Amino acid sequence: MAEVVEALVDGGKASAGPPLGPALGPMGVNIGKIVEEINKKTKDFAGMKVPVKVIIEKDKSFSVTVGTPPMSALILKEMGIDKGEGDRKNESPPDMTIEQAKKVARMKGDSLYAKDVKAGVLTVCGTCVSMGFFVDGKPAKQTIKLIKNGDYDADLTSSE
Repeated sequence: MAEVVEALVDGGKASAGPPLGPALGPMGVNIGKIVEEINKKTKDFAGMKVPVKVIIEKDKSFSVTVGTPPMSALILKEMGIDKGEGDRKNESPPDMTIEQAKKVARMKGDSLYAKDVKAGVLTVCGTCVSMGFFVDGKPAKQTIKLIKNGDYDADLTSSE
């Protein structure tokens, strides 16, 4: 039976210290190799907390599975800001482009459960609604309606 260790690590900066070291140490595995693998797989999520799962087999071999940060964290990172809506009276809301929304949908990947790019971008836009963000220069709800009406089909069906 395989042993499983789950932890929340800083993207690209896991170390042999807590929380991984104390959990992996008693298992007799090469912690350095595991940390190196985790850092390689999480480097794209630098600056974010990333859920990881390490599965240790009886023969001491291991596999690392990386989850994705929450959608809101990916949006904030993509837009280069550290908070959501803010003070509406004194500043305009953050504005995400359709290209940024596509990138966030790709970063979220299979955990998004979207059947295509359009559905993924709609999900990202839905999160932008709750964060008080604009998408493509308009309130996110308005952009969602336009996407559903097909106004962005050319942007969302192009191959990448």
